[in-house]
Amino acid sequence: MIFVTVGTHEQPFNRLVEEVDKLKGEGAILEEVIIQKGYSTYVPKNCTCYDLIPYEDMQKYFKSARIVITHGGPASFMAPLSLKKIPIVVPRQKQFNEHVNDHQLEFAREVARRNQNIILIEDVSLLGSALQNYEETSKNMLNSDFSNNAKFVEGLESLLNKLYEKS
Repeated sequence: MIFVTVGTHEQPFNRLVEEVDKLKGEGAILEEVIIQKGYSTYVPKNCTCYDLIPYEDMQKYFKSARIVITHGGPASFMAPLSLKKIPIVVPRQKQFNEHVNDHQLEFAREVARRNQNIILIEDVSLLGSALQNYEETSKNMLNSDFSNNAKFVEGLESLLNKLYEKS
């Protein structure tokens, strides 16, 4: 199952909802798709959708989904990461009237650059390719030696060493 969440921001995120529904309708996605569409005005024809989903149900979908596609809100893509799943992140963009600014895009770019643990999709037309290559891409990310904790400790040690050198 693929789970898609666009969050609860009051501006529609039709661009993502329509693309996923199109991919499902064309047969590019064969498995079940559940979409939390929030305030999006587009109603999917090929996927199960809900406007809003209670927190407990969201957690169940995150756990049972093979792939999670999410907007660029940190809480939404941190949930699958906490389950050791690599999310596909499609940030809302101001140019499409999906948000008031591009903070989701900027934040997701930085997470992708620094942590290399999300699949960032800025151009929604590339979503089909990301889904087709998901297993290989995510496997490479999950099998990397990257560790947020280790990186944090390493950075903290470096900072402390620099501080002690100056004393």
